[in-house]
Amino acid sequence: MIPWLGPDDPFPPVGTALRDPNGLLAAGADLSVERLLDAYAHGIFPWSGEGEPLLWWSPDPRMVLRLDELHVSRSLRRRLRSGEYRVTLDAAFEEVMAGCAAPRAAQDGTWITPWMIDAYARLAALGHAHSVEVWAGTELAGGLYGVALGRMFFGESMFSRRPDASKVALATLVRQLGRWGFELVDCQLSTGHLSSLGGREIPRTEFLRRVARLVGRPGVPAPWVLDADLPDAAGRMT
Repeated sequence: MIPWLGPDDPFPPVGTALRDPNGLLAAGADLSVERLLDAYAHGIFPWSGEGEPLLWWSPDPRMVLRLDELHVSRSLRRRLRSGEYRVTLDAAFEEVMAGCAAPRAAQDGTWITPWMIDAYARLAALGHAHSVEVWAGTELAGGLYGVALGRMFFGESMFSRRPDASKVALATLVRQLGRWGFELVDCQLSTGHLSSLGGREIPRTEFLRRVARLVGRPGVPAPWVLDADLPDAAGRMT
């Protein structure tokens, strides 16, 4: 059994999360700004299917991407150099969330509901959530979004409408975060796609130690803007 949280109830210790399903910690509460910021600061995130109550998770192990371990394939390197795409930050947050929420093959529904979009849009308006947009001309070709606390980035979702667009978003973000002194991107759960980009699983205890250290550092003021020389630097990644 997991606890049902009222509006003022604190999260239970993450060590009480279930093993099956991995990381299920609690249900209930709300998606207020205060609740979300408290959750991320303690290694917890919301994730619910359509028609389910609000569920909170802290899986063990945790999928992460160390910024110095990003794997850029030869084909992605060529794409970054090509100039085919233009990348921006914090230019179309809700559009990126809508892209992430769009139906995908082999998926039934989405966990990015309208009320989830509203909640993260409030975070973005306060400078806590950020988006990466990849443009092909005036078309939004792909992107990703997540939450930043201190110098820790918690990735939430990404999407592509054109080849490699989400990979370009991630590679560009990682390069910029590195310049700002970030060290880690939280990827939540393991997938083959993330593993191919250099993501790996670490024990939850190690993840929480890193989060506690990184969220205590000064954050980067919003709105985020890419360094002017970053596209060239991204194109030279090895």
